[in-house]
Amino acid sequence: MKTKLVVALSVLMVAAFVLSACAPQTVEVIKTVEVEKQVEVVTTQEVEVVKTEVVEVEKEPYTTPHPILSDLRVRQALAYCTNKLELTAAVYPLVSEEEREKLVMHTMMPRAHWAYAGDENITIYPYDPEKGKALLEEAGWTMLEGYDARTNEAGDALSLKFTTTSATFRQTWAAVLEQQLAECGIQIVRLHAPASWWFGDTTGLARRDFELGAYAWVGEADPGGLSLYACVNIPTPANGWTGQNYPGWCNAAADKAINTATNTLVKQERIDNYLVLQQEYTKDIPTLPLFERTETFAYRADMTGVDPHSGEPGYLWNIPTWEVPGSDTIVLGFTQEPATLYTVVEDAWVSSLAASLAGFVGSDTDNATMYTSLDYDFQPVWMAELPTLENGKAVNNDVEVKEGDKVLDTGGNVVELAAGVMVKNAAGEEVEFTGDPITMKQMVITYEFRDDLKWPDGEPVKQADYELFYNVRCDPESGATTFTTCERTGGMEFMDNGYVWTGVPGSQDPLYFLPAFGIFPAHRVTSDGRTLAEIPAKEFLTLAEIAEYPWGVGPYVLTEWVKGEKMVFEAHPYWFGGAPKTPNVVISFVTPENAEAQLLAGQVDILGSESLAGITETLAAAEAEGKILTISIPGGTWEHIDLALFVK
Repeated sequence: MKTKLVVALSVLMVAAFVLSACAPQTVEVIKTVEVEKQVEVVTTQEVEVVKTEVVEVEKEPYTTPHPILSDLRVRQALAYCTNKLELTAAVYPLVSEEEREKLVMHTMMPRAHWAYAGDENITIYPYDPEKGKALLEEAGWTMLEGYDARTNEAGDALSLKFTTTSATFRQTWAAVLEQQLAECGIQIVRLHAPASWWFGDTTGLARRDFELGAYAWVGEADPGGLSLYACVNIPTPANGWTGQNYPGWCNAAADKAINTATNTLVKQERIDNYLVLQQEYTKDIPTLPLFERTETFAYRADMTGVDPHSGEPGYLWNIPTWEVPGSDTIVLGFTQEPATLYTVVEDAWVSSLAASLAGFVGSDTDNATMYTSLDYDFQPVWMAELPTLENGKAVNNDVEVKEGDKVLDTGGNVVELAAGVMVKNAAGEEVEFTGDPITMKQMVITYEFRDDLKWPDGEPVKQADYELFYNVRCDPESGATTFTTCERTGGMEFMDNGYVWTGVPGSQDPLYFLPAFGIFPAHRVTSDGRTLAEIPAKEFLTLAEIAEYPWGVGPYVLTEWVKGEKMVFEAHPYWFGGAPKTPNVVISFVTPENAEAQLLAGQVDILGSESLAGITETLAAAEAEGKILTISIPGGTWEHIDLALFVK
C-alpha cells in the first residue's frame, strides 16, 4: 500500500529594516519538509514563496561616518603631524620656549588642573611626522609623485576643510598648521569665517558645518564637560541641535564617566572618572587639543610681590604683599573702565578685579573674594573653611517627598511634585512620581565665615548683613537675570558668622562647598539718611553706596572714583589680614594705544592681562634694558580643533 502525503507550507514573512549601513536585498524563502512513513514514501512540496521587501527610509542626518575622519588612523596621523610647540611659537614669538612648553595641551584639561589625568595615564602624541605618514599609508592614503596631497585607491585626495574665525591670532597659527600637515601629505583648505557666522545660533558650529573646526574653550576650576562630551549632547536636527558635542563623539566608557563625574559630590570619584574620560578621549581623538592661550603681565622692575596664577580673583589675589621701594602707592593701568561694581548687572572682568580689592561681593555669580580658585583649586579667604561632606559641615540627607513638595526634577527645574514628574531618588535612579512618597537627597550646608570680618567703620559683620544680601539677591526686583540659586534654596537659617543653607530635594551640585550668598552692610547709612536694610532691592541697581562706593571686607576701601580717569583705594583700617605693604592703590584708565608708553614712563606700575594681549617687541626691549619685568602664564583658555566624525 502506498501512502501519499501532501505537505502544504505557507511562509509569511514581514520585514521592515531600518539599517542605514546595508544595501537593499530581495530574499527568497523556500522550506521543504520530508516526512517518512512506512517503507515507500512519495514526498511532494507545495511551497508558497513570499518575497520580503526592504523598506528604505531616509537616514537621519549625521549618522554617516565621515569618509576620512572616521578612520582612527587618520585622526592619529593628524595628531602626530601637528607640532604644537611650533604653533605656540607662531603666536607667542617673544615668550620663552620653556614658558611655551607649559602651554601645550594633551587633553581637555589644562595640565595644572586638579582633574588632569597626568601624562603617564593617557595617550600622548608627540610631534612625529614619520609615524603620522606610516599611519596614513596603512589607512590607504598614498603619496604619488607629483601630487600635493595623498590619495586613496579611488583617487580621492586627502583634503579637509578647515574652518575658524578671521581673527589674526588664528590666521597666524592656522597658516603654520597648514604647512605642517602638508609635509605629511594632508591638505587643508582654510576658511576664515566671520565670528558671527562661526558662533551663530543657527550657523557654523551650532549646525556642525565643518570638517576641521578650530575655536577655544575656557578651562575652569570645575571641569564640567557634560554638554561637550556626553552622547546625549550630540546636536542633531532630531533633538533641535541641543548640546555642544560638535564632533559627534559617543564613547560608552567616556559617557558613563562624564555623567558620573558631573553628578557625584565626592572629589576623588570625580578625579577617577575624569581620568577615564581623558583616557578614552586621547585614544579616540574626537578633537585635537593644541595649546593654552597666555595671560601676560608687565610691571616695573623694582616692584616685588607680583605672582600671577590662573583662576580667580586674578593676579590681584596677593596685592597686599606688593611693594615699590620708596612709594606708598601702586598704580594699575586698566584699558577698560567698570560701568558699575554691582555685579548683578555688570560681569566685566575689570569690575571683578576692582571689587576684589575692596572684598565686595555683588552677586552670587561673582563671589571669588570669599575664596580663590587659583590654579584650578579652591581655597577659603574670608571663609573659616570650605564646608565638605568629609568635615561634616555639609550633609546629604535622605528625605521623603510627597505630592505638592518642591523638588528638583531631572531636567534641572524646581517644580511641585505631581504625577508624571521625573526625579532622581536617593539611589540616583530616575523615577516617575506616581503618587506614592519617594525618598530623595537633600543637602544641608553650613557656611561659616571668619569671626574677625569688619566693615570700614569698624563694625563687625553680623547676622543682619547675611540676611540683607540674601533678601536683596533673591528679590524679583533686584535686577538679576537669573535666580537659579534662589529657586533651589529650600530654607535659610542665619547666624552672626554665616548661614545654614538647605536645598530643595534633588539639588546636588558638585560645587556645593562654595557659598552663593555674601554680605551687605545692613547698618550703613546712605546719603538720604536711610540704612541699606531699609532700601528696596530695586534701588540697589543705582545706589551709589552699592554701585560706586561699596563697602567690603577686603584689604582696601574705594574712596574716590573720577569717571574716565581713575579709582582711588586706601588701606582698610580693620582688614583681618593686617596693614598692606602699600597703603594706596590707584586704578588709572589708559587707552590701549598709550598703555605701554605710560608703563615705560613710570605713570603706571603694572599692566595686567586685561590690558595686554601679549608681549610686544617694545615690552621685550624694555625688559632687556632692565626697565620692566614680564610674566606670561597659561591662561586657561585653550585652542583646539574639533574633528567631524559624521556627515549629513
